[in-house]
Amino acid sequence: MRNKMLFVGFKGKKNSSALLVSALSPQHYLLTNSFAGLRKDVEELSPDYEEIWLFGVDKSLVDSIRIERVAEKDGALRSTTLDVEDLAARFSGAGLKATVASHPTKYFCNEAYWHLLGKYAGKAVLIHLPTIKHFEEEWISKVKEASRSVWLITCKGRAGHEIQSSHL
Repeated sequence: MRNKMLFVGFKGKKNSSALLVSALSPQHYLLTNSFAGLRKDVEELSPDYEEIWLFGVDKSLVDSIRIERVAEKDGALRSTTLDVEDLAARFSGAGLKATVASHPTKYFCNEAYWHLLGKYAGKAVLIHLPTIKHFEEEWISKVKEASRSVWLITCKGRAGHEIQSSHL
């Protein structure tokens, strides 16, 4: 069994999520910006990933990130099984202001999060970023630091398991 973490963002030259995941890992994935394409993209992802970090954009964010605990579709909720409080603390420790939201957004990102939570049995998290206008280049190194910290803790004690995210 191999440990696998996948960073996911949305397509677009001026999309801060695309910029971030492309810089984080050569093994990233960019989702289509349409509801029909989005569902197809998620279905095509390998089921072997142990953890998915989905990055999306929220125009209301300026100098912080927001970690989403739940997704909602047609009145039903799906929750992440990942420790979002610990994740927020690790982002804060890396120098990024991070909050946790317990109410789902109504944006396109929520739809992607909903499908990822279902496919990966809750082992996904949605992290909202500011737009490219407010996105700072130094955030890339800070997100790398936080993700490396989380991944090393996750893999601690798993002797013999290869860490796919060694490029972090």
